[in-house]
Amino acid sequence: MFFRHSNEMWSEFPELVPGVLFAEGITPAVDVADRIAGYNAIAAERLAAGPEGEMAEIQAWRRSFSKMGLKPTQYRCASEALLRRFRQEGSLPRLHPLVDLCNAISIAFAIPVAVFDFAKISDDLEVRHANGSESYLTFAGETEHPEPREVIFADAAGQAHARRWTNRQSGLSAVRDDTRSVLIVAEALHESAARDIPRLIDAIATELAAIWSIGVSRGVLSPSSPRFDLPSALDLQLQQKRD
Repeated sequence: MFFRHSNEMWSEFPELVPGVLFAEGITPAVDVADRIAGYNAIAAERLAAGPEGEMAEIQAWRRSFSKMGLKPTQYRCASEALLRRFRQEGSLPRLHPLVDLCNAISIAFAIPVAVFDFAKISDDLEVRHANGSESYLTFAGETEHPEPREVIFADAAGQAHARRWTNRQSGLSAVRDDTRSVLIVAEALHESAARDIPRLIDAIATELAAIWSIGVSRGVLSPSSPRFDLPSALDLQLQQKRD
């Protein structure tokens, strides 16, 4: 099993810098309030200097959405949507400790962070253009079919785990209380992305170790190293037996 971006995506967005983590051993019964508060303070300080639309990280995603034929103020990348809500309401809704933590890190860095329940992904996961046959499950339980050429996170079974690239994740692989293994993906396109993505990935890895006492597999991808290998279901079963 692996995660990657298609060759076409690298060709169209050569400035892309993705960071990836895999972790096993997530549980919902942890307290992350203090850690979230720290990242929220960073986001609040950044917003005090100017709205999210002026941040270099967000501007880069707006340009990319325009390049994909999307209206950037209608379809926002996940970090912009979170920052906008945080600016307006002063907080973000609580969903699951890991998701809440990654959302806080996302607004602190102004970079989209996706957290997928690894058990719901069928084999390989690729960020690519849709062909129109893929299925996407909304959080309301409805099935949609992404438009041809829309950028999606697609697995080997034709399930779309995110639509419009970093705009919206699927209800199918959303993290829930019974989630144990996760795939976390952060992507950036701004000028300092090559410095910022490793720092963001390190921050998540540090929090996972401190809160859940687990290690992670991680990597930063590039056109010359575009693939992140993931454990198979059999690997996970053997690891669980050893534990």
